[in-house]
Amino acid sequence: MGRLLLVLMAVCLLAGEGRAQPYPSRPVTMVVPLPPGGAVDALARILAEHMRVTLGQPIIVENMGGAGGTLAMARIVRSAPDGYTIGMGSLSQYVISAGVYEVPFNVLTDLDPVALLPSVPYWMIGKKTLPPNTLTELVAYAKANPGKLSAASTGTASLSRFCGMAFEQKTGTTLQYVPYRGGAPALQDVVAGQIDLSCDHAANSLSQYRNGNVKAYAVMSKSRWFAAPDVPTTDEAGVPGVYISTWHGLWVAKNTPREIVGKINAAAQAAMADSATRQRLADLGAELPPADLRTPAAFGAFHKTEVDKWFPIIKAAGIKAK
Repeated sequence: MGRLLLVLMAVCLLAGEGRAQPYPSRPVTMVVPLPPGGAVDALARILAEHMRVTLGQPIIVENMGGAGGTLAMARIVRSAPDGYTIGMGSLSQYVISAGVYEVPFNVLTDLDPVALLPSVPYWMIGKKTLPPNTLTELVAYAKANPGKLSAASTGTASLSRFCGMAFEQKTGTTLQYVPYRGGAPALQDVVAGQIDLSCDHAANSLSQYRNGNVKAYAVMSKSRWFAAPDVPTTDEAGVPGVYISTWHGLWVAKNTPREIVGKINAAAQAAMADSATRQRLADLGAELPPADLRTPAAFGAFHKTEVDKWFPIIKAAGIKAK
C-alpha cells in the first residue's frame, strides 16, 4: 500500500509539473489578417524570425485574409488566453475594419494589447504607362477624365480606400475602386497595368517603385519618407494636408496572463533592437515605434486613441461592409 501511495504521489507531482511548464513550451502561431506576399506579411515574418530566438520556440505565421481582417481578429478573440495564438495586424484591420464590419466582439475590450510595431506611410502610385508624371498632372488628368481612373482598394473598409477618399475630397476628383483581398494581389495588377492607381501601404510597393515598375506620385506624410527620399510629400506635390500612415501591432486573447504578455512584448522589443533585424525593417521602409509607446499599457492607450479618432470618421463617411 505504501509503495502504491508513493507511485500515485509521483504521478501527481509529474502532472503538476506538466501544468506548470513555463511559457512557451510549444510552438506559437502568429495570425496575419492578409494573404501572403504583402508588406504586412513581410513585417510579421521578419519579426517572428527573431522573436522565436527570444522565446525559444518556433513561431508559425498563418495568413488568414477575408472580411477586412475581421475573421483573423475573431480567431484571436476566440483563442485560449495562453499566448500561443498571437494576432498581428495594422490600423486597417484593428481599427478601420472593426468600425465598418458588424463583428461579434469589441476590438478594445475583447483583446489584450501586446506591442506596438513599426509604422509605414501610404503613397499614391500608378501604373508606369499612366500619362501623368506628377501629382498635379494626375489631378488635372483625373478631372479631364472623370470617373475613368481605376484605383485598387484592399477591401471596402481598408485604409487604402480612406486614403483614396481623402485624395478625392481634397482634389475634387472621382476614382473607380476595385476591391482586393490584400496589398500583394492589388499591386500585381497595378504592375501589370490592369489598374491605374493605388493609394498603397508604401512598403508594399517600394521594391516595384525602385525597379521602375510603378510611378510614385507623392507620399502621404508631412515629411519625406526615408526609404524613397526622391518622392515628394503631398504638401510639396500640390495636394497639401493629406496625411495617411499605418502602424502595426500584436494582440492576444483577453485575460492572457500578464507575465505571458510581458514575455511576448519583450521578444518583440528584442527583435526591434537587433541591428540585423532593424536593417531588414529599414529596407522594408518601416520606422520603429516611439520609445514611450512600447509597453503593453501604452500601446493599449494608443489603440483606444486611434479607435476614438477613426470611428467617427468611419460613421461620417457612411461606408458599410459588403
